[in-house]
Amino acid sequence: MDTPSSLTPKLFAVTCSTPTHNHSCEGITCPHCLMTTTKTTLLAENEVEAQKLANNYKFGFKKWKSHVTQRPLEDRSAIVKELYSDLNVIKQYSGSLFTFGNLLYVLLFGWWVAMLYLIIAILMFVTVVGIPHGKLCCSLAGYYFWPFGKVIQKNLNDSTGSFQPYLYPRKSSVRFHGEDIPEATAVETTNLLGVTERIGDASLHTTSAEIKYWHRPSTYLWFLLGYLPLVLVHGLASFIAWILVITIPVAKLNGRAIAVVLLIPPEQLQIRQPKRVKNISSNTEVPLDGEVVLCCYHAMNFYYYKYTVVGINVFAVNLLPLVIVALVLGYGDTENRYASSHVKFALSVIAIVPLSHYIGMAIASISAQSNFAVGAVVNATFGSITELTFYITALIKGSHKGNKCYEEVVKSALTGTLLGCVLFIPGISMVIGGCKHQEQRFNSRSAGVSSALLFISVGGVFAPTLFAKAYGSLICQGCTNSTQNGSGPFECSDCHFSGLQNALFHSHVQPLIYTVSILLPASYVIGLVFALKTHNHIYDIHISDRHLSGHSHNVVIHWSRWRAVVLLVVATVFMSACAELVSEHINPLLSNSAISSYFLGVTVLAMVPELPEIVNGIQFALQNNISLSLEVGSSIAVQVCMLQIPILVLFSVIYPVGFNLLFSDLHLWASIFSVILMNYIFMDGKCDYFQGTALVVVYLIIMSMYFFAPSQSGC
Repeated sequence: MDTPSSLTPKLFAVTCSTPTHNHSCEGITCPHCLMTTTKTTLLAENEVEAQKLANNYKFGFKKWKSHVTQRPLEDRSAIVKELYSDLNVIKQYSGSLFTFGNLLYVLLFGWWVAMLYLIIAILMFVTVVGIPHGKLCCSLAGYYFWPFGKVIQKNLNDSTGSFQPYLYPRKSSVRFHGEDIPEATAVETTNLLGVTERIGDASLHTTSAEIKYWHRPSTYLWFLLGYLPLVLVHGLASFIAWILVITIPVAKLNGRAIAVVLLIPPEQLQIRQPKRVKNISSNTEVPLDGEVVLCCYHAMNFYYYKYTVVGINVFAVNLLPLVIVALVLGYGDTENRYASSHVKFALSVIAIVPLSHYIGMAIASISAQSNFAVGAVVNATFGSITELTFYITALIKGSHKGNKCYEEVVKSALTGTLLGCVLFIPGISMVIGGCKHQEQRFNSRSAGVSSALLFISVGGVFAPTLFAKAYGSLICQGCTNSTQNGSGPFECSDCHFSGLQNALFHSHVQPLIYTVSILLPASYVIGLVFALKTHNHIYDIHISDRHLSGHSHNVVIHWSRWRAVVLLVVATVFMSACAELVSEHINPLLSNSAISSYFLGVTVLAMVPELPEIVNGIQFALQNNISLSLEVGSSIAVQVCMLQIPILVLFSVIYPVGFNLLFSDLHLWASIFSVILMNYIFMDGKCDYFQGTALVVVYLIIMSMYFFAPSQSGC
């Protein structure tokens, strides 16, 4: 087996070590290896990524799919390269530009942007001195109505006014995330669009004509009457296009107008339509007499769901404004004048999603740049911070109001998280991954460790409930007797076992709860020692020391350790504020909504904070790494039972909020059945979409039971 190293290739030979087999195979997807090997070899671009990947396989660490370092552009596919282009590339495009996305652009953006340009043009013509800018606005009105296939270029002139053609150097460079990348590695090429022209330098040349331009009075008139209104319009169009994600090219189109196009002297700008090249297989270049400023061919690109900003997915970036809106409405509109409690509750719950993503990114970044001890502490303390923040605030709110419904919602959310991690996350990962891969295999021994911990944790959490049922009393409410003398049978509307009698609870049940709350974290620590010390060969991770020539890069980390710490603290504070709002505005839903508190807890409050984990699990499955998809759910479920619940019990001792480990029958039997089913599915070390469908169907059936279950009295 190769020795660990900081750099690894994309493909190399792996020797799989098993008790009875020794053979070589390419990569890590060999079926024999996946069934028999107890060692895993990871592929990583650099040392930090290797550490992050290794952490994914460690027990007690949060599984994270996204990269924590900048990926070299030349290692990305042509489709991904196009996502990061600056729209200044001329392509020898041979297809039709009249696509659905381009026509939709005209309906959503083109007509009103062009109309404003015409209004500004008329205004500039009236001023007389602004006639050159008026002509420019007329040209740009036509361009922004239909920009596809057209080129805005800047003519370069020297101080004498003679034209100096801009020659594209063969080894020019572009800026990519703050780095100068050679053009040979940075240019986006695709066989679908034909040959791609070279990209000019991102910084436009400054000539003597531009210097004189800033001394003209008409320039400042243009800024006052033309530029400022156009900035607002382009800014609005760019914001809308960015929020829609797939129309990010339109956002870039408008953003480049603000930053570049409208700041260039009008006499230096030209709008041209390059000649179409019939033979796209040739390398003939389109001759230009200036520097390309803007060129766009498509308004929509469905691959922009992969787009990231400083390592953060674009969807998490776009949801950030909701965090601000939720906090402003929640704490500023205390009397519900501008938004109802239902709206504030929904906004606060949705705001938790991006904050959970940022917390996960921060944890992964810190762990990848730290030793195991620091990483383990960070994962143990902040790995469950999203859920614990809501649970504690809800329990405090219920204690202050004397409302036991809050405690029931917390128990439902805990059970819902357990059910979702045991059934839904593995199930949906198997279904989506199985659509791409006919059969996926995983290390059954490694999965067996997680399954054993789940059995221990679920048995410990529900032990007080079983104990109370065995020694508690049957309490019935709403009982009536149809006979006159009362000698006949009683008919009761609500009967349940209760272990909350003072003598039984304080003398027997409560000590058992405290005992379980000590044993579960101890089992978690034993699991850490087992997986990472005494039996670490089960999770033995090796990083290859081979690397491809020419693929050595300076590692640029998205979030440095201190930056990740600061963002982790800030996201945690915002998470606490949003959790406070959720617990504040959930009461109207509990009292006035037809939805039971059970269903609200096991679905919305349990699964919304886990959306980033669901996405991680699906992405792992699509990459034929179903073992990590299963570990995503198992690790969360284990943390719920072995860390979160004992912490809540400890908090209840320090700050009495009435939380105990006595769950309803539905919580009890649904959890036990789910864990048994999961262990049966994982028994043979392989899975497909049919087994995933079975898990998802069972999960939906259980959720239907919660939906139709009556709430407790007062809830």
